Amino acid sequence: MSKTRRRHSAEFKFRVALEAAKATATVNELASRYEVHPNQISAWKRQLMEGGASLFNSKNGVQQAQEQEALQAELYEQVGRLKMELEWLKKKALPDSLETKRALIDRDHPQISVRRQCELVGLNRSTLYFQPAGESDYNLELMRLIDRQYTETPFYGWPRITAWLRRQGHQVNHKRVRRLMQLMGLQAIHPRPNTSQPAQGHKVFPYLLRGLAITRPNQVWSTDITYVPMHRGFMYLVAVIDWHSRYVLSWQLSNTLNGEFCLVALRQALQQGTPEIFNTDQGAQFTARAFTDTVLAARVLVSMDGRGRALDNIFIERLWRTVKYEHIYLMNYSWVPELEAGLHDYFPFYNHERLHQSLGYRTPAEVHYA
Repeated sequence: MSKTRRRHSAEFKFRVALEAAKATATVNELASRYEVHPNQISAWKRQLMEGGASLFNSKNGVQQAQEQEALQAELYEQVGRLKMELEWLKKKALPDSLETKRALIDRDHPQISVRRQCELVGLNRSTLYFQPAGESDYNLELMRLIDRQYTETPFYGWPRITAWLRRQGHQVNHKRVRRLMQLMGLQAIHPRPNTSQPAQGHKVFPYLLRGLAITRPNQVWSTDITYVPMHRGFMYLVAVIDWHSRYVLSWQLSNTLNGEFCLVALRQALQQGTPEIFNTDQGAQFTARAFTDTVLAARVLVSMDGRGRALDNIFIERLWRTVKYEHIYLMNYSWVPELEAGLHDYFPFYNHERLHQSLGYRTPAEVHYA
């Protein structure tokens, strides 16, 4: 018997896409909350980001104003609801056992539904409600293992990662590992053809760092994206770093690999100054015209890694290793707001307090602003 295809209103799609665009929850969390497949949420978010400019068309001014008022009212209502939910959470200790979590659920609560209470305490509702098929718990565990091993050995591609997982007792095939690594945005750092492909129609700029001595701050900046594992899904983290000082100029989180969060990080970094050269890989987020045009408009040269070059982005790869081993893996975050708050604390520590051996035991800030 075939399943009836579910139809969603435009208002529902907009609300879900807006939640995804806020990046305050993983796609898996949103899929569970709204009972929509994660891939559909990613598609709606992409449509919202790409078509957002049309909302400001002057021909629809009155309608837009009405929609804006309605959206503002909805956001105020949401803030009030979140405050109430926070007060409810403060009264609860969040245990690890399922039985204790079940005991926390108040089926007669006048304002917070059972469904929402389950979300707040991290209780799986699969036995009570339909939950769309996203990445399984086992796949998420595999992704956590892959992330740790890749951080240790970024020159491992999917064949070696597959072999390593099998040595750890996981009976996985290479197709699953390759798909998960693609989802995570991971690829081996070693000489091989076609390691980083731009999107079709995107311009690839030449590599400008060959033989260049990096001797001063704001000479070369670089950016990259890394995967961040969480209990209930995963996020993506992008950062902009100064090569000479190792200073992190900006960072952003996203629940999808769209290019908008990279563009936001770029604009935030450019508020602090301009480099002579901005270096990236050939990923679609960085070859997108909106990204490269922003760099060029700041009178900065664009440099892109040659395919298969092992050391082009070595400084930011070291940053990811440091951030993960000193913070992300230790904290083992469950909630996106916690992750974001933690990174808001960690990066100032990294820039202003953490001593770097390669900098003569000085901080990045001391070198950057010397």
